[in-house]
Amino acid sequence: MTTTAEITKGSLSATSPKLTVGSLRELTTVGVVCGIGAAYSAALLGASDLLDTVSRAEGDDPIGQALSAVSSVFILVALFVSAIVISNGVDTVIAGRRDQLTLLRLIGASGRQLRSGLVRAVAAVAATGAVIGVAVGTAGVDVTRIILVHNGKIPDADYSTITFLVVPAAVAVVGTAVVATLAGTRRTLASVAAIQTVRREVPRWRLVAAAGVVATGAVILGIACRLGENGSTAGFFAAFFGSALVSAGFLIGAPLIVPRLVSACGRAVGTSPSALLARKNAVSDPARTTRSAVGLLIGVTLVTSIAAGMTSLHTAVRHNWADLTPEQVATNDKILDITTTVLVAIIAISVIIAAVGFISTMSLTVISRTREIGMLRAMGFTARQVRSMIFRESLALTGTAVAGGLTLGIVFGSIASQSLIGHLTSGMPIGLPWGVLVAIIAGTFVLAVVAALPPSRRAVAVSPVDALATP
Repeated sequence: MTTTAEITKGSLSATSPKLTVGSLRELTTVGVVCGIGAAYSAALLGASDLLDTVSRAEGDDPIGQALSAVSSVFILVALFVSAIVISNGVDTVIAGRRDQLTLLRLIGASGRQLRSGLVRAVAAVAATGAVIGVAVGTAGVDVTRIILVHNGKIPDADYSTITFLVVPAAVAVVGTAVVATLAGTRRTLASVAAIQTVRREVPRWRLVAAAGVVATGAVILGIACRLGENGSTAGFFAAFFGSALVSAGFLIGAPLIVPRLVSACGRAVGTSPSALLARKNAVSDPARTTRSAVGLLIGVTLVTSIAAGMTSLHTAVRHNWADLTPEQVATNDKILDITTTVLVAIIAISVIIAAVGFISTMSLTVISRTREIGMLRAMGFTARQVRSMIFRESLALTGTAVAGGLTLGIVFGSIASQSLIGHLTSGMPIGLPWGVLVAIIAGTFVLAVVAALPPSRRAVAVSPVDALATP
């Protein structure tokens, strides 16, 4: 751990990253998320370039250009989720070092100096992750292309080994990490004062603002359904804008909304002593609770929206378009199945990024409670009870995120479908993609186990005496 002696002797400058994060290992999540985002961007852009070359070689319209335009939307979505995960992850690291940062502020370090060192550290880790991600994504596309050409699936044409668009994509990934760090830690670092014993309360105006934004979005979603009934192409754009507003309102009010939802969901994890402590720990710090759940909630909402929307289209084709022949219905079903699979697979990267962030946040929060866990062990809690407590806390957080994401996703997807084909159907088909829903729920349990297992093992491996001695 960094000491004041190191600073006074000049071994560390006032903007050294060690002062803020202690070790670059604390920022592993940033590197992993940036690597995944860069690999995802490189793979999508490489696939677009590949399809563009294939279509030109066969004399068809360059469909790769259309895919490139669509890919940009999915890349922006992945960057948005990455920004939230990175911001939450870095803020969690800072929150876990509040005592050390308070001491540094006391001896003269400013919030600007600490933030400068942090940004440099994040930029270095993000750049490393982005370079590795671009290399992996590009190599994956190239290997796939070679296999397809060898098997005669695509023509032997003059393909590009790497598309130049991956460079701005990698820069965007690093820029997203830096901006997310600045936005996510500005208040945290600025509020670390020499004497600070009272935790900041979430301002109530956020709830009022959130309610207003959500209400406005709900009205626009209603208008989208009406436009869809009238056959207007503006309905889908209204549905997108309304969904974005509802989501933005939820994010504004998340520090007040999410802890309450987690508290309600926590009642389902049991009534044993470990369950009661898990429920209390899950909501003891509203900011930490929000950081843990919100990224995963957004990822699940995105996947469910795509799946629910396509399922609504399925329902409309099968039950409302009576003038279609059985062959036409079968063809449409096949096209919709393929489209659903591709879209869900593409957007699922957002869930993977969010899951990485959740696992990291859980690990960091458990580490920050080493002294508390040591006290529980000293009072008689067994290692099994500690592991159960951490798992139930993880389950309460993931359960809340998934339940909220499924609800919002089904609503958004069904309304989007209605805004497209409402004039061709009677009523509003509700999309319930049971396969995706079951997979998400099962994945929730697996994620809760994966997120809880490593930190719980480390927690019980430390003796109560050593844990109590942890500052």
